[in-house]
Amino acid sequence: MSEKKVIERVIKFLTMFMPVTLATRVVCVIMLSSGVSKERTAELTGFCDKTVRKIQKNLNEENMDDIFVINGGGRKSKISDVEKEIIEEIDSNQYHSRQQIADMILEKFGIKLCVRAVGNFLKKTPLKD
Repeated sequence: MSEKKVIERVIKFLTMFMPVTLATRVVCVIMLSSGVSKERTAELTGFCDKTVRKIQKNLNEENMDDIFVINGGGRKSKISDVEKEIIEEIDSNQYHSRQQIADMILEKFGIKLCVRAVGNFLKKTPLKD
């Protein structure tokens, strides 16, 4: 099993106890304190270089509190209540573009989404092949 798959599974396990961002930060801290390079840590955790550098800086300054604080949280998605139904609809029919999916969501669920929002939804959504 590849290192990337192992890291993904560890993060997935940790998400049973904490948000995914925090789980990824914990793994990042462990990797950096174990001597893994910042570049490799960014590659395996999926964090950008800037985030890894910031975590490394906080580690060097022994400022652990800032590492484990998650700011923001964002706004609740318009489609959060119907995500499962949307996924089922996408899996059961053929949609060739994000615009077609946006049109389907408007037609079936009465929720208007821009194409970018559909793209963000698809990125975080496990769809069947």
